[in-house]
Amino acid sequence: MAGIMQRLDQYEKLMRLDKPVGILLLLWPTLWALWLAGNGHPAIWIVWIFVLGTVLMRSAGCVMNDYADREFDGHVRRTSNRPMVTGQVSKREAVILATLLSFFSFLLILHLGSLVRWLSVPALLLAGTYPYTKRFLSVPQAYLGVAFGFGIPMAYAALQNQIPLNAWLLLLANVFWAVAYDTEYAMVDKADDLKIGIHTSAITFGRFDVLAVMGCYSITLLLLAWVGRRMHLGWIFYLGLCVAGAIAVYHYTLIRNRDPSQCFKAFLHNNWLGAAVFVGLVLDTLLR
Repeated sequence: MAGIMQRLDQYEKLMRLDKPVGILLLLWPTLWALWLAGNGHPAIWIVWIFVLGTVLMRSAGCVMNDYADREFDGHVRRTSNRPMVTGQVSKREAVILATLLSFFSFLLILHLGSLVRWLSVPALLLAGTYPYTKRFLSVPQAYLGVAFGFGIPMAYAALQNQIPLNAWLLLLANVFWAVAYDTEYAMVDKADDLKIGIHTSAITFGRFDVLAVMGCYSITLLLLAWVGRRMHLGWIFYLGLCVAGAIAVYHYTLIRNRDPSQCFKAFLHNNWLGAAVFVGLVLDTLLR
């Protein structure tokens, strides 16, 4: 029994279930889309499907990421103790685990319509190929934003059986948000990433990294405001955006000196930015 529990503990670490902030960063834009596509009243069973699917696919994505980065993670201080680096989880185990997580995620959406099922194919491809983009893309965080935001068109497909312009604007907003928070994340590992030769936005932006982060936050909020205007949302939604903007300003105070621990704190704090947008959206639709 002790051996089984130890194995499960390693799988939990591989899936990053002990670090749920990644699930929340993936979940918030999906919830934005569900509430907008459902005009403030999405079917609860569909919401639960997307919540569970988010947990499963984020877990699968983490396994795929560690499999792809197993030769690099040992050279980065923050990731040197990950289960695949230490040999506590084998390559075969990782492949099986990622396959099972992806399969169960697909089972969840079988009853959501053919458009959702078709969209699950590029969603899986994005999740599986993202880790390799760090080898050749200058800003792989933008690719991550598409992967992390693909629940948005899938949510519209599930609730409206179409993917309108608002869905693509939300996806674009998520791309800029992902570049912002994952650049903060990359600023933590910048010195190690330079040594091992992989690409990140923190390296590409160079001395303009802080400016780029704040610019991406600004574009994110402007795109969300545009969606709100197109949807005729009220002042409470925009109040939520103002709170999110204040949070982004707070992040500036954390990252401006490029201290790794403070940059990591800013990254983690993005959960509250996503939550502020969602709370504003929910309250606006409830009180109209």
